[in-house]
Amino acid sequence: MPNPVKKPVVIVTRKLPDVVETRMRELFDARLNTDDTPMTQAQLAEAVKVADVLVPTVTDRIDRAVISQAGPQLRLIANFGTGVDNIDLDTARNRAVTVTNTPGVLTEDTADMTMALILAVPRRLPEGATYLKDPKTKWAGWSPTWMLGNRIFGKRLGIVGMGRIGQAVAQRAKAFGLQIHYHNRKRVSLDIEQELDATYWESLDQMLSRMDIVSINCPHTPATYHLLSARRLKLLKPSAYIVNTARGEVIDENELARLIEAGSIAGAGLDVYEHEPAVNPKLLASDRVVALPHMSSATIEGRIDMGEKVIINIKAFLDGHSPPDKVHPAMF
Repeated sequence: MPNPVKKPVVIVTRKLPDVVETRMRELFDARLNTDDTPMTQAQLAEAVKVADVLVPTVTDRIDRAVISQAGPQLRLIANFGTGVDNIDLDTARNRAVTVTNTPGVLTEDTADMTMALILAVPRRLPEGATYLKDPKTKWAGWSPTWMLGNRIFGKRLGIVGMGRIGQAVAQRAKAFGLQIHYHNRKRVSLDIEQELDATYWESLDQMLSRMDIVSINCPHTPATYHLLSARRLKLLKPSAYIVNTARGEVIDENELARLIEAGSIAGAGLDVYEHEPAVNPKLLASDRVVALPHMSSATIEGRIDMGEKVIINIKAFLDGHSPPDKVHPAMF
């Protein structure tokens, strides 16, 4: 009997949807993390010594120390996620290791959650829901002055990062009657601006000082670390709200917490944090902060789509083709 063809070793660092893991087992020698316990840096270093392909997630730090211990057989890191700030791209390139990601599939889910936070924070939705469910409080009924929030119709929304997600947020916000403004590394096309009725600001400082709501939708890169610094946060109006579904590192979290506590910023809707999974206690304690546990992309459909992209990238690479979602450092 002929020997079966040896399948490539694909090590997956976290639990993925069952349908994705089943397909991986069919195609590869897939080593799965069925209990979803995050791998330590030492375990990641051991994994790259034997893996032909590593499939990490955004919470895995694939840094120089890990990649430098990779065996010669490691040629692909197929990231389960759009952002690749968790991977040392320069070291990967120097070691001739290709990196892929999963762009596009989470656009609608993330934009939906961004819009949900844009609605939830000014209208105090979680605060009202918590009050009603709290056994220690008794709702006395409707009152003309109780639980007053702020209208969003007609307000100015400033989008920081007008890529796929930023544009999807703008489409939703326009339908709710918000005026769309944006700052981006490069100005989008005139057709897109006209479709969204969007006003471009070359100066982020000038835009921030005029907005009622600011939505962060840019990736985390060295250039965007603390893009909303302490200085820039102080430019916001006291009545302004911040929503962040991108990366926590884009905002100076300590300064944001301080300004909200002082009443210098009206509130925030946050799904990501600078030092995840740790969150500034002042943010969690504030009624003017809606804090979610990094769940903007957490839909069944989205996770399956991500897994399918990972599989397509692996298959294309192993078949000798350029994977469709190959990452180039210049992209970020």
